[in-house]
Amino acid sequence: MTTLLSIRGLRVAFKTDDGYVTAVDGLDYELAPGETLGIVGESGSGKSVTNLAVMRLLPPPPASRTEGQILFRGLDLLRASPKTLRGIRGRRIAMIFQDPMTSLNPFLRVGTQLVEMLRVHNPKMSKGEAKRRSLAMLERVGIPAPDRRFRQYPHEFSGGMRQRVMIAMMLLNDPELLIADEPTTALDVTIQAQILELLKDLQSELQMAITLITHDLGVVAGMANHILVMYSGKVMEESSASELFETPSHPYTIGLMRSIPRPDLPEGKRLFSIPGRPPDLDKRPPGCPFAPRCDWARDICHHEHPAETRISETHRVFCWAVDDVRAAVAAGKAGLTAEERAQ
Repeated sequence: MTTLLSIRGLRVAFKTDDGYVTAVDGLDYELAPGETLGIVGESGSGKSVTNLAVMRLLPPPPASRTEGQILFRGLDLLRASPKTLRGIRGRRIAMIFQDPMTSLNPFLRVGTQLVEMLRVHNPKMSKGEAKRRSLAMLERVGIPAPDRRFRQYPHEFSGGMRQRVMIAMMLLNDPELLIADEPTTALDVTIQAQILELLKDLQSELQMAITLITHDLGVVAGMANHILVMYSGKVMEESSASELFETPSHPYTIGLMRSIPRPDLPEGKRLFSIPGRPPDLDKRPPGCPFAPRCDWARDICHHEHPAETRISETHRVFCWAVDDVRAAVAAGKAGLTAEERAQ
């Protein structure tokens, strides 16, 4: 299988008054052309930091320190020159940031920003051609009256329309990889569904790969081919989407799934939430970082980080209790407490 992006042993640390704090710790994954990878986990799990590292948008040393390899078509982006990065960032790899309300320059018309995106990477392109391509892209992402909207400022757009503008801007140069960091944050449910459907349609049309970052497994269920579950800067589970939803094999993954609101819940029953909170990055436990919150934890979990368990060619888990977890999933008992499972 051809590999578009390969992350190997990625570690990202930030400098604090007490020394360096590790936000991403030994991350490995691969992304194929045209594939959608969903990266899920709670806030602070390292999802956004990982992809800011891919874009080389983290603060320069000594404020941050990045180790490992980020191979894009075989080129290590961590060792690429600034000139090489300028040719890749925004052209071959594009990123939609979390907040559509603040991602656009409020002092420039939307059309000016779209034209600039094209001409930075295509300096020989005329302003007229850049405008024609920008208008066509605005229409393609579903913005009505693109001629009028082209001349307006960001404050004249709703949140959903601003996100469509950001998608249009990122796709102007036909990137091979689109990184979408919580692309539906701050949007209402109806607009969320429209934005996700738009991304699916555009991916099919342009044959690009997508990395979709979210805390919501429900969002990636209908989007991703492959899912990476992160917690406290580490991979907990990685699998094809179909395997993950059929046989989740890490307690954290099961907890995330149980936290998804369901219409069939009995009236009055409270939504499930994972007890506790993620560890502070400078006070990570020596073993599995999820152990203090885990109902399956045993002594070794608190002292030694679990090794990788390969369940299939496309499914791997880092958990000492993986066999017990999978047995409980098969028996339909994964959502029960330890006492209930023992009965």
